[in-house]
Amino acid sequence: MITRAQLAITLSKLEDFTNPDPSKEQYMTDSETASQMLWGAYMQGDIDDKIVADLGSGTGVLGLGALLLGAKWVMMVEVDPKALEAARRNYEKLKAQFGLGNNITFMNLDISAYSKDVDTVIQNPPFGVQNEHADRPFLIKAMEIAKAVYSLHKIESQGFIEKLAGEKGFHLTHTWRYSLPLKKTMEFHTRRIERVAVGCFRLERD
Repeated sequence: MITRAQLAITLSKLEDFTNPDPSKEQYMTDSETASQMLWGAYMQGDIDDKIVADLGSGTGVLGLGALLLGAKWVMMVEVDPKALEAARRNYEKLKAQFGLGNNITFMNLDISAYSKDVDTVIQNPPFGVQNEHADRPFLIKAMEIAKAVYSLHKIESQGFIEKLAGEKGFHLTHTWRYSLPLKKTMEFHTRRIERVAVGCFRLERD
């Protein structure tokens, strides 16, 4: 069984976006935040032997982390084909290293076109900085298909998330706070690393 520290180290070595799209807010979840989110979900019984979806999976850090923690199957749903190919390469690397099975599906889809029910969604959607409320469709889709949702957002979004969850028959059970480091990967970034106060919000169906 991999430890949380080993998970963080392993995820830190995965391939990142090579040409991130600002309009999609493509940032790879840093390995420390990802490992803490995943470990929290694991400790709640929402990963081991569960079907997990990573919506907007990017290069795969959350979905692949779930696979390492014993997920029965992982659905990687990503609209950007180049990001999805990077996720495939990351999977092949981990498969060789850890002897992973073939219990993963890569889907080049907009999340609106995804409909398969799962046990758990774990996701890092756009924060809505470039396009206001860009995270809303991710939350709605997650609550349509899963019993438990782990979603990363700016901490000030908590009120909006709780309200939306209540409308969809869910409730907020946990909030884990992190200081998310965003690296200087786009031309308009002015700092080498910008830290953003975020929360991983766990939602559960009533």
